[in-house]
Amino acid sequence: MAKEKILVIEDDEDIQELLKFNLAKEGYQVSAAETGEDGLRMATQNLPDLILLDLMLPKIDGLEVCKRIRAHPRASGIPIIMLTAKGEEADVVTGLEIGADDYIAKPFSPKVVIARVRNILRRREKTAPAGDEPLKIRDIFIHPGRHEVSIKNKPVDLTFTEFRVLQLLATRPGWVFTRQQIVDGVRGEDYAVTERSVDVQIVGLRKKMGPSGAMIETVRGVGYRFKDEA
Repeated sequence: MAKEKILVIEDDEDIQELLKFNLAKEGYQVSAAETGEDGLRMATQNLPDLILLDLMLPKIDGLEVCKRIRAHPRASGIPIIMLTAKGEEADVVTGLEIGADDYIAKPFSPKVVIARVRNILRRREKTAPAGDEPLKIRDIFIHPGRHEVSIKNKPVDLTFTEFRVLQLLATRPGWVFTRQQIVDGVRGEDYAVTERSVDVQIVGLRKKMGPSGAMIETVRGVGYRFKDEA
């Protein structure tokens, strides 16, 4: 059975060939584009299952390509992994804010790329849990309807905001959330949440969760993510 279709948008010939070779070796159907214009056209016409998108592209850069894909009625749901160079933290944050799902910094190991691709495609196959349905990850049990959290069957006393932050991160394990995305996800109920206070909420969460608090990972210069189940 044919595997998923991967589109690589990368203008560096050596990196493009490296990605194509290793993805094809894993059985994926791989196509490639060297410019943002060609990548955008291929993404919206062929609708791949996932896109590896370099940020530094000629003419239309990767951020603009990502933005246009997210605005496209048919292609908007395609997962996007950004390929970034060192020192592009601001661009990483911007890319995640406009809809990219993850990022990989250069230089990278092909094994890391394959693992990230597999994880995102696997998560895409799963149906996202409904807002009020209980969620269990390892020893952590979250009941949105009751606003209850337990770890190893022991209740954890969280504030409203701490609960909402944990629920947001745990609903999409492995996803990188910027501080602004966390703010947008938990505010709206007359609770004053700011980007600066997100760090305070995370510190409180980790402390109350004990050893399980290590499942909330800091992504330096970007934000936070909840560890994958695997």
